[in-house]
Amino acid sequence: MLVVELDGGGHYTEQQRNADLRRTAELEREGLMVLRFSNLEMDRMFPEVCERIDRVVRERLG
Repeated sequence: MLVVELDGGGHYTEQQRNADLRRTAELEREGLMVLRFSNLEMDRMFPEVCERIDRVVRERLG
């Protein structure tokens, strides 16, 4: 399974980054792969973000 996280501006604080790291670790322990993107990446690099997600999905499907 794949989890795609989209992080807004509130994710740049140290407290939120730590919470995100804990959440990612928890999901990975459950066997999930986590891709995390910022709003800025989505706004400025949308095609590249989509390509990355597509590539990961294709790799995981084999």
